[in-house]
Amino acid sequence: MSKRYGLIGKNIDYSFSRAYFAEKFEKLKDKESVYVNFDLQNLSEFNDTVLNQKDLKGLNVTIPYKQSIIPYLDSLSKKAKAIGAVNTIQVNKKGQLKGYNTDWYGFYHSLKPLLKFHHKRALILGTGGASKAIEYALKKLGIKYIFVSRTKESDNLLYSELTEEILTKYTVIINTTPVGTFPNIDQMPEVPMEYINDRHIIYDLIYNPEETALMKAATLKGAKTKNGYEMLVLQAEKAYKIWNKPFERD
Repeated sequence: MSKRYGLIGKNIDYSFSRAYFAEKFEKLKDKESVYVNFDLQNLSEFNDTVLNQKDLKGLNVTIPYKQSIIPYLDSLSKKAKAIGAVNTIQVNKKGQLKGYNTDWYGFYHSLKPLLKFHHKRALILGTGGASKAIEYALKKLGIKYIFVSRTKESDNLLYSELTEEILTKYTVIINTTPVGTFPNIDQMPEVPMEYINDRHIIYDLIYNPEETALMKAATLKGAKTKNGYEMLVLQAEKAYKIWNKPFERD
C-alpha cells in the first residue's frame, strides 16, 4: 500500500517540504511514500484537488492557509486549538482530518538555546498565521511580547512607533512576515536598525535566502541572527511522527 503526503499552499514551487521529505524517504528506503505539492489558488479547491487523493495519510499547510484550513477539518489538537492555526493534518483510514500545529515546537526548540538572561521581551513582526505559533512558543518560554504590523490594531505597534526605548527593552525580534523572501531579497521589515546591538536576537522565519537583508543588517550591529531552517526541520520531523501515530479524536 502506498502512502501519500503533501503540502497545501499557494505559489509553493520553492517548497522546503517536498525536497526534505523526498530525501527522508530515500534515506529510510521507503519506496511506498510519496510527497507532492498541492498548489491551490483558492482553498475552495481543497476537497476536489486534495481529498480525492488515494492513500492520503498526512498534509502540511503553509501560507496563506494556516488559519483558513480549520473549517475543513474534523477535529483539532488542543495546541492547534489554542494557537488558532494549523500546519499539520493527520488523515485516518475513514478520511477524517485532524489539525495540529508543529510550528510552535520547531520555533521553541530552535530559539531556546540562544536565550540569555536579558532576553525577557520580544517583538513579533507580522500578525498572520505564522505569528500565532510564535506567540504560543513565547508564552511557553515566559517571554513577554507585542506584535508589530503595518496597520494599527488595538494590541500592536506600528513600525513607525519602534523607538530606542522600546528596542532597548525588547531584545528578541522575530520576523514572521514574507518580507525579504526570494526573489525580493533586498527588502526587509522597517525596523530602525540604529537601535539594534549585541544584546539582540534577530530571528527570521525566512530560509530562502539563507541570510536575509534583515539578518545582514542586524549582524552588522553585532546582533545574534538565525533563519527559519532549523525550525522547519524540527516541525517537519514532528509532523512525520504525528502522521504515523494512531489517530486520536479530541
